[in-house]
Parts: sequence; structure tokens; C-alpha cells
Amino acid sequence: MLTKFNAKIKDFHEDQRGLGTLEILLIVAVLVVVAIIFRKYIISWVDGLFGDIDGEINDKGGKGDMTNPGPGN
Repeated sequence: MLTKFNAKIKDFHEDQRGLGTLEILLIVAVLVVVAIIFRKYIISWVDGLFGDIDGEINDKGGKGDMTNPGPGN
């Protein structure tokens, strides 16, 4: 009886079905935690990128600030 139990435990331990799913879920969880921890830095970085892009568009004769289009835009 004990040998059957040990064999079942060994089989369960060596079974790797679903391991890929677990790895993907762990990677996603780590990415979410990192995004939550650094969200202020990420938001300021993205805002800076959009500000730089907006500035370049305005410098090259673009339509202006498209976030608040007025009658002249």
C-alpha cells in the first residue's frame, strides 16, 4: 500500500502538464506588480514622450494642441 502511495506521489511530482500556463501566469503577475510599483514613473515618462511629440508637431507647423481643439484648429 505504501509503495503505491509513493509511486503516485512520484508520478504527481514528475507530471509537468500545465507548467507552461503557470509560468505565463507568474510572468504576468510580476509585470503587473512592477507596473503598480512604478506607475508614477511610467505615467510621467509617457507624459514626457507625448509632450515632446506635441512640441515637435507645433514646431513644424502642425495644427496645435489637438487635446483641446478650438474653432481655429
